[in-house]
Amino acid sequence: MSRAEEFQRLRPLLFSIAYRILGSVSEAEDAVQETWVRYASTPAAPRSARAFLSAAVTRISIDVLRSARVRREEYTGTWLPEPLLHDPYEDPERSAELADSVSMAALLLLERLSPLERAVFVLREVFDFGFPEIASAVGRSEAACRQLVVRARRHMAAGRPRFQADRAEREELASRFLDALREGDVAALRNLLAADVSLVGDSGGRAPRLAGSVTGAARVARLLAAAFPRMARIGVTGEPREVNGQPGAIFRDPDGKVLQALALDVLDGQIQTIRAVINPDKLGHVGPVADAWAIDRAVRRHIRPATPRRDS
Repeated sequence: MSRAEEFQRLRPLLFSIAYRILGSVSEAEDAVQETWVRYASTPAAPRSARAFLSAAVTRISIDVLRSARVRREEYTGTWLPEPLLHDPYEDPERSAELADSVSMAALLLLERLSPLERAVFVLREVFDFGFPEIASAVGRSEAACRQLVVRARRHMAAGRPRFQADRAEREELASRFLDALREGDVAALRNLLAADVSLVGDSGGRAPRLAGSVTGAARVARLLAAAFPRMARIGVTGEPREVNGQPGAIFRDPDGKVLQALALDVLDGQIQTIRAVINPDKLGHVGPVADAWAIDRAVRRHIRPATPRRDS
């Protein structure tokens, strides 16, 4: 097998490692591409391509995350991960860990860790790498890596997300949620939302903000019931999609361009958290991006009462 073929075979794993460390599709793709450059320019073929490439993408991701931390601290409004519609790496024996670890709730928890803790935690807890491999990847001793994992587990344990296990039930609830959104049915929305539900929006100052952070079933239901039917009247559509391994939706403008991604956390038959990614910089990998400001102006024009004519 050539180096290019070996790299392509392992590319899904490399992207999945990088995305969980970085929480960004674009940065993960860049990290994977830089990994290929290093692999292709290495004079002697490594004994294990998997070990070499996994270590390389981990180191690159750690460096990228260190610089990204500064940008995220200066970010306008709430920062959310870039939505991921499909995780390219599959491992039937670790499907539950893979699905949970890619959720927005889990990625936000990972933001609490240092870059080194985050990388070690991802390699060990998500992908089940052995400590010798992890130590080689991050340039620390095995003992130090074990301590990093212990600290990371402690940080993650308090807020570890829980999700409704039955996929069919989650998808059915998400479908009812989207129907209630289109109809602007406040009562139906309230019945689907947990009492302390949170609605979090991420526009990054680059799009009209649906919400910063709104809590409580009554407030969230009223806000959603007011906003989405108005958008539907001018041709905005929502399609059910799995977003970061959880039920969600992609909303598109009348031309089919991506307006926002919505991710839902579902537990005990109710929606616990709604996260809306509206920042166009985070949606380009999903497809052509809509002009959210233009949509906002169109909605406002549509709801503005007509000016009465004056008889001359």
